Amino acid sequence: MNTTEVPAPIIGSEFNAGDIAWTLASTALVWLMIPGIGYFYSGMARSKNALSLIMLSCCSVAVVSFQWFLFGYSLTFSKSGSSIIGNFENAFFRGVLDQPSVGSSKIPDIVFMIFQCMFAALTPALAIGAAAERGRIVPTLVFIFLWTTFVYDFIACWTWSANGWSFVMGGLDFAGGTPVHISSGAAALAYAIVLGRRTGDQKDFRPHSMSNVVIGTVFIWFGWFGFNGGSALSANLRAAMACVVTNLAASVGGITWVLLDYRHDRKLSVLGFCSGAVSGLVAITPASGFVAPASAVAIGFLGACACNMAVRLKHFLKYDDAFDVFAVHGVGGIVGNLLTGIFAQSWVAALDGVTVIKGGWLDGHWIQIAYQLADSTAGMAWSFGVTYLILVIMNKIPGLALRADPSLEHTGLDIAELGEMAYGHLERAVDPSVEIGEANSGTQSVESLGHEGKSAV
Repeated sequence: MNTTEVPAPIIGSEFNAGDIAWTLASTALVWLMIPGIGYFYSGMARSKNALSLIMLSCCSVAVVSFQWFLFGYSLTFSKSGSSIIGNFENAFFRGVLDQPSVGSSKIPDIVFMIFQCMFAALTPALAIGAAAERGRIVPTLVFIFLWTTFVYDFIACWTWSANGWSFVMGGLDFAGGTPVHISSGAAALAYAIVLGRRTGDQKDFRPHSMSNVVIGTVFIWFGWFGFNGGSALSANLRAAMACVVTNLAASVGGITWVLLDYRHDRKLSVLGFCSGAVSGLVAITPASGFVAPASAVAIGFLGACACNMAVRLKHFLKYDDAFDVFAVHGVGGIVGNLLTGIFAQSWVAALDGVTVIKGGWLDGHWIQIAYQLADSTAGMAWSFGVTYLILVIMNKIPGLALRADPSLEHTGLDIAELGEMAYGHLERAVDPSVEIGEANSGTQSVESLGHEGKSAV
């Protein structure tokens, strides 16, 4: 008698293959943003520090990926965690495979885990821009590990974990207004204060390569479709709307910043456009899964205006945030969070067929902006306070001094700490301590052709 064996079910076959594919593709897009940040920062820096900034951005992926494996993912998204922080239930990725994820029952844990890992890796890469040109590399890598553990994991847990206090309260943050942008902006401010100002004439701190800035902006803007659109965790109309409003806010933000700078210089600044586009992307991030296109226009415009004004704060407060991380990400994140409380609409959130919210002021839910303010204030205070504490303690530990010696700072961190140059083909012609364009002549350096302290990521 012939018997027919029933094939064993394929592990994970109950999940939506299209949603898995979109989330994995978005993971790759977000990964691309991280070297994009490095290129943006390298272009903003002087040429003698350009390679170290690209290196640090890439190292952020490596350090945080290992931390995420050890306990980072578990601390952030363990299903039995507290309202403040998770536990070690999923340390070493134990049990992270084919169970329905915290973010969506349509994708498995392992897909959600690697997607969120990219967010965790990107955030400290943003923050360390404040220490550019004077922060030692090895202590910075130690800082990335500690900061991800004691700052990012806590804030991401209370924002996105089902048990997190902000999530339970009703705070709306679709893709990282507080965990990514406010936290990195506050950390950058603390880093800049602890390290102190760069040595040298402030007029010399100009972009050495606008091409790198543009390339970095392209990577960042391109990757942001996965950053915001992928946060839907599904290939649906809500993801499509998130992509639409993301692109729209970036476009409006770029144009707005150019026009604001044109009032002063009567020039159409490329750096201004790149900074404005990033500020629009930052502001739309928490709102991207909750707002309609018309609201995205307002958010892009208001975000760019607020960040443009905030860039000038450092000149009055005398701190040296090298690339205006606090002005763009900290202030932009706060503005985006608050505007989410105004413009969020229940019908946009419901485009995924699952999410139900009361909306913001446009839907008559007046208390929502108070929720947004509470989340933003808590994220800012936690990130700044804990970052400052980490840096002060590290600075007292032998071997972990944060700042490079003045002589090494003058030489440039590329040669002093890496032993390599971003522009190696000029190694024989150019003294490493001299900027490109200054060697063997008294002519103006390439950096002096840039824009003086207008803006940055």
